Amino acid sequence: MLLILRAIFVVIYSVLVCVFGCIYCLFSPRNPRHVATFGRLFGRLSWVFGVKVELRRPAGAENYGNAIYIANHQNNYDMITAAKIVQPTTVTIGKKSLLWIPFFGLLYWLTGNLLIDRNNRAKAAGTIGEMVEQFQKKKISFWMFPEGTRSRGRGLLPFKTGAFHAAMTAGVPIIPIVVSNTHNKIKLNRWKNGLVIIEMLPPVDVKQFENQSVRKLATHCRELMMVKLEQLNAEVAEREASNKI
Repeated sequence: MLLILRAIFVVIYSVLVCVFGCIYCLFSPRNPRHVATFGRLFGRLSWVFGVKVELRRPAGAENYGNAIYIANHQNNYDMITAAKIVQPTTVTIGKKSLLWIPFFGLLYWLTGNLLIDRNNRAKAAGTIGEMVEQFQKKKISFWMFPEGTRSRGRGLLPFKTGAFHAAMTAGVPIIPIVVSNTHNKIKLNRWKNGLVIIEMLPPVDVKQFENQSVRKLATHCRELMMVKLEQLNAEVAEREASNKI
């Protein structure tokens, strides 16, 4: 019964947000500020799923300039967890097929996110040039999942180098974001589904890697995120066991 009630509420809420969002965005279409606004609205669904989400940001994070944010990509629940920490004027890069999702696809495009055709390598590679051009024109950041796909319980997958090429070319920092484990954590027929911690790490200065390969930068960032992920998972397990959430 709880599963059915949750499903009904989530569908109705999501459709309303998408319809309202599309109308709202028509007054300033493709404005990058919309992404954080509607990301937070979807993030409000975390309480519906019985998940307590705890956000951690470094001091001064609200004053960060242009950057590339990278996060671990676990499953569809990223929409109600990671979406909560998206910074203003940050847009995401998603596959072109997202446009065909009813209601959501149009909102995704109108809020200013970039769509790429992953089956067309030439066009996908051109996205890096477009990102650099956007950095030069205005205050904007990009959110990317360097794993390239959902991990679905397989841990932190190997990183692709696109985000790191873009950061090196544009000379902007990489800001890692780590979300504690959500794989097999959320049971739709269970009211309380525990704690998820999302932590934004300090910026990684890409200038330190100017004389090294992009792969070195990617490896460094992955190692930082791996250590933090293990720490967060251990903390969540301890706090849930002692009911300190």
